Amino acid sequence: KDYALPIIFGGIQSMIKDPKKFGHRDIIFIDEGHLVNQDQASMYQKFIAVMKSINPLVKVIGMTATPYRMGQGYITDGGLFTEIVHDITGMHPFNKLIEEKYISLLIPKSTKTELDVSNVAIVKGEYAPGPLQKAVDREEITFAGLRELVEVGRNRKSWLIFASGIEHSDHIASMLEHFNIECASVHSKQTPEYNDNAIKTFKNFELRAICNYGKLTTGFNHPEIDLIGMFRPTLSIPLWVQMLGRGTRPAEGKENCVVLDFARNTPRLGCINDPVIPRKKGERPGDAPVKLCDNCGAYNYAGVRFCCDCGQEFIFKTKLVSNAGTETLVKGFETPIIETFNVGRALYLKKQKTGGKAPYIRATYFTGAQSFSENVFPEHGGYVRQLFKKWWQQRHTTIPPETTDEALSHIATLRVPKKIRVHLNTRYPEILSVEF
Repeated sequence: KDYALPIIFGGIQSMIKDPKKFGHRDIIFIDEGHLVNQDQASMYQKFIAVMKSINPLVKVIGMTATPYRMGQGYITDGGLFTEIVHDITGMHPFNKLIEEKYISLLIPKSTKTELDVSNVAIVKGEYAPGPLQKAVDREEITFAGLRELVEVGRNRKSWLIFASGIEHSDHIASMLEHFNIECASVHSKQTPEYNDNAIKTFKNFELRAICNYGKLTTGFNHPEIDLIGMFRPTLSIPLWVQMLGRGTRPAEGKENCVVLDFARNTPRLGCINDPVIPRKKGERPGDAPVKLCDNCGAYNYAGVRFCCDCGQEFIFKTKLVSNAGTETLVKGFETPIIETFNVGRALYLKKQKTGGKAPYIRATYFTGAQSFSENVFPEHGGYVRQLFKKWWQQRHTTIPPETTDEALSHIATLRVPKKIRVHLNTRYPEILSVEF
């Protein structure tokens, strides 16, 4: 280990042993930045504190596919990080990555088997591990679920299974042998040698299936995974998105990844590209509205034009249901209709929702016979405030104001976009970008 080199790669567990040895550093990159919590006694926070004592101007940059934490919301809401500077995890850029073959599509298959967690205790926002495993690790349920998994996976070559506990993982791997499917069980009670060898064997396609508890979530990379068996119910949105992410890597000959969600995480937590963002402590979790197809009874997000199951177009009559997700794992994946419009003039109005905490600005752009609007929030915090700051910096040379009234006082000197790029086939047309 050489502490003098200008660029050093390391794990926080070893680097925290003697942070001062790293000396003056200008930039710290943290992969999986969502793992940095707000606790000043945590390893990351203690390490960064030492780096800042040596160089107060050190910049800390995090990278993650899940920029939020349970009990905190976005990791820019009061944590180490102050703003999101580049984001491709949202619905439209995520779907664009699918279209351009950078990400593999997740395909949900409905399951007859469902894990019942209605009586499992919730501790600190997550199912209690012991009671959860006890509730779902039942032989008849596991057998029924695996029978479905084997039927669906007969033409799939690389299966990844998530279990709800160590014993549950062992039981799943053992029971798969009854279906003539060899499966390794990877978890913390196995030796490091066993886990490493099992993963190597799985990646070499000598094992068709691998089951795990807490080992193959964040960062595990095997692009050929084309079937996920979800036997791990969770209330953690970051964990859910990270688990699904194991199936999104593209590989030669891989068309998609099938997901069997026996845990029913999708209705609780939403899709990989539009999850229900965790709320701060004390805030009530919210759900996303979905609509029910009269033709086949499938749930769909309110913004889609066609049913994800039968393909019928939604015309006028819809049934809105308050629920976090649907039987789709990638929200709104239909060919987007995006057009560019010339802007004639813009109108800025002060708005405030009934019972809302703070007023905001509604910007309306007139493009001939049509007009399109967007809302910006000067007085809100966190990520929403960062979006306003970027919006303001595109249009004015002054520091972004702190209040809506102050912003409106500068309206006459704002730059007006010449063109706007609009996604049309959404519930409400969305302005994707502007051109000056």
